[in-house]
Amino acid sequence: MQFSPQELREADQKLETMTASERIRWAVDTFGNNLMLSTSFGIQSAVMLHLATRINPDIPVIFIDTGYLFRETHLFALRLTQQLDLNLKKYKPLMSPEEQEDAEGRLWEKGKEGLDKYNFTRKVEPMNRALQELGANAWMAGLRHDQSKSRIQKQNKIIKIHPIIDWAEEDVHKYIQKHNLPTHPLSEQGYVSVGDWHSTSKLDEGMLPENTRFNGVKRECGLHELSNRIDFQI
Repeated sequence: MQFSPQELREADQKLETMTASERIRWAVDTFGNNLMLSTSFGIQSAVMLHLATRINPDIPVIFIDTGYLFRETHLFALRLTQQLDLNLKKYKPLMSPEEQEDAEGRLWEKGKEGLDKYNFTRKVEPMNRALQELGANAWMAGLRHDQSKSRIQKQNKIIKIHPIIDWAEEDVHKYIQKHNLPTHPLSEQGYVSVGDWHSTSKLDEGMLPENTRFNGVKRECGLHELSNRIDFQI
């Protein structure tokens, strides 16, 4: 299903008045089996996973395993997959960590250019492959207002929906408590955002949350940048 710029604006206005659950229901009704959900099994990932699976228990959940995730992330993923009976679709980069480091070194230590290349090969390419192989034309993600400005947008050929974009931290915590959802083990150790072990740090005194990822060089891993190429036909 293709959306014109005008149709996207109209859909965004329609979604503005809906709750998060109503937005997910709209996405499920609109895109059917071509709708996917992505998760990083990060600090607050349980919220979107719970919201979405209450409406569509079988929705494909794409998880990109970069090969550099914390052990705690894998344990959290296992717990949520079992608790919510997720239809999990795990994808990995084409090269192992060892192969890539032998060929290109530690890209995350080579400034923004190195990080961009690292993020493409270990996150963006596997996500593109997942969306293509699973037949996606729409993708839901748990981005919030500090990561995106629109409830719905087009990322090249894919429609992106952000059901909890207008939620505050308090809304997230209340939802987790109300539904007795687990939190990422590293949240108790001072982590406010969790990605790969080599480029994630605790929130120490004097730091901003964005400084805890990629040594402050950048915050977005590349998956949700509008320039992310999705080079296949829908």
